[in-house]
Amino acid sequence: MADRPTVVLVHGFWGGAAHWAKVIVELRDRGFDSMFAVENPLTSLADDAERTRKMVRQVDGPVLLVGHSYGGAVITEMGDLPNVTGLVYIAAFAPDAGESPGQLSQEMPPAAFENLAPDSDGFLWIKRDKFHESFCQDLAADEALVMAVTQKAPLASTFGGTVTTPAWRTKPSWYQVSANDRMIDPNNERRMAERMRPRKVIELSAGHASLASQPLRVVDLIETAAGDVPG
Repeated sequence: MADRPTVVLVHGFWGGAAHWAKVIVELRDRGFDSMFAVENPLTSLADDAERTRKMVRQVDGPVLLVGHSYGGAVITEMGDLPNVTGLVYIAAFAPDAGESPGQLSQEMPPAAFENLAPDSDGFLWIKRDKFHESFCQDLAADEALVMAVTQKAPLASTFGGTVTTPAWRTKPSWYQVSANDRMIDPNNERRMAERMRPRKVIELSAGHASLASQPLRVVDLIETAAGDVPG
């Protein structure tokens, strides 16, 4: 197990690094000794990519990047670092060059698109009373309430950040599709996964927050990826 890469977890919109809580515990239980969860500012794709890039550069050795939701765009943008050995996408955006999460969402609008609400400062929220049904319908009500109250709103302009050189074109990748996703259309996830030609695709009967509702299956995929790349 000592030859496994360090796992760096990258959160998406409307949540912070703590959204990975169940995945972190399960990784620990399976013997992953080296892992980090980045806390991104969600102010722009460039800012978030740079924050994650700085984290990865602090790691002495190979890194496996795991991105949820918008975190997939982040790892796509910065994942070309020499010590990155692979990319794992969890119900995530995987833009090609010149694409943005906003553009991809406009092409295939998700079911909960109308449940997003901007505020007067330019931040984009999921409406509190719509959070459970939109983001994590397969979680218990109390857990969904905590996610809703602690949601981390991105600047709406972040949706428009475009990828320059997608790392998935040169790095091995893996993808998890959430079949019941209401934040990214599941067919959009399937489309992005197919064009990446990943080493493995799994599809879960899960909402957008599959990292919280099905952490064991998510970690199964991470473990597969970790065993398939040099550590």
